[in-house]
Amino acid sequence: MTPQPHPQAGAAVKAADRAHVFHSWSAQELIDPLAVAGAEGSYFWDFDGKRYLDFSSGLVYTNIGYQHPKVVAAIQEQAATMTTFAPAFAVEARSEAARLIAERTPGDLDKIFFTNAGADAVEHAVRMARLHTGRPKVLSAYRSYHGGTQQAVNLTGDPRRWASDSGTAGVVRFWAPFLYRSRFHAETEEQECARALEHLETTIAFEGPATVAAIVLETIPGTAGIMLPPAGYLAGVREICDKYGIVFVLDEVMAGFGRTGTWFAADLYDVVPDLMTFAKGVNSGYVPLGGVAISGEIAATFAERPYPGGLTYSGHPLACAAAVATLTVMEEEGIVEHAARLGTDVVGPALRELAERHPSVGEVRGTGIFWALELVRNRETREPLVPYNASGQAATPMAAFAASAKAHGVWPFVNMNRTHVVPPCNISEAELKEGLAVLDTALSVADEYTE
Repeated sequence: MTPQPHPQAGAAVKAADRAHVFHSWSAQELIDPLAVAGAEGSYFWDFDGKRYLDFSSGLVYTNIGYQHPKVVAAIQEQAATMTTFAPAFAVEARSEAARLIAERTPGDLDKIFFTNAGADAVEHAVRMARLHTGRPKVLSAYRSYHGGTQQAVNLTGDPRRWASDSGTAGVVRFWAPFLYRSRFHAETEEQECARALEHLETTIAFEGPATVAAIVLETIPGTAGIMLPPAGYLAGVREICDKYGIVFVLDEVMAGFGRTGTWFAADLYDVVPDLMTFAKGVNSGYVPLGGVAISGEIAATFAERPYPGGLTYSGHPLACAAAVATLTVMEEEGIVEHAARLGTDVVGPALRELAERHPSVGEVRGTGIFWALELVRNRETREPLVPYNASGQAATPMAAFAASAKAHGVWPFVNMNRTHVVPPCNISEAELKEGLAVLDTALSVADEYTE
């Protein structure tokens, strides 16, 4: 579709937004949201007709791009048949979505509890773990994000938690492995893995194993920096959980459904958690949907004991119909395999080549269509391009980088010192190379702030 300029319509949309919409994570008077006129495939455009290649997949959820015709048709068909129905009933779209998800989850995660998003999926996973074990504490990692609701944000290990941290959420945090900025003075991935596991087990010992209900980890941390765990780490966490009777929860909200070139990131590490949360890519965000995939053992806890939790819109028919269509499209079009190939053959080599030429790039890491560049002022000292949790003038280098990318038609995903490369999983190779060329230009702007 060729975007057509409609500046007056855009001005009206912008005026209504500024008058009435309260935006998340924002100081309301300091933001200037772009008025979006439409989207298709890997692109969206504004009311001036300017088109952007979306290197952020919305918020890392449009895994099949915008407006896929088969998913749009499925939503329309479901709306004509049954727009909504209460969650206590068996509904075809809900049942089929659960079946298709369970077919793809690892191990015996065959029961699906539907939620409306990733944050409430995390909330319910924690509740299930506490009820299953009868224990109060939950362990989560620094450099993590689990959602914006009360329990989920208190599990989060970055500054987005601080303003809402009650100090009474029953959460204990620990350091997960990240060799580039190791907290364990490690020099190799093997050392980082071993020392991180020792640190985790020591934390549990000092907290009291009998008080710990769950360990919650993003399989591959997303907004915190796409830090792939070293070989053996997740398997080691699984062993620790088994040793102490702790529920192992993997958060796949961002990494799941093709993003890593596999159905779930857990598939890369041959590990099976007790609970797995999902959302985003399950239906490409077309209608809000999330959920918890539940193991047989935990499901049995609630076989004759009611689970004390539910949501009015759990398993909403429109959302589930979108999930069924999305999973079918991903299978038919080989989107997971496509993402894996692009990561191996295009994104990885291109980003490593950029790193060789741009002193602002400290590290390249990722898999599939799930990549990050760590930006630094100095490669030798690894000083971040901007300070931790920078804002205002201190964040100027990253703001300048993002502005350059947008000016050249690519909408980036940036967080602190990182830019992520997370376009739709079915992006074409030509589109991907177009975006990487713009990234090359924007990195030249970041280079200006290096030492």
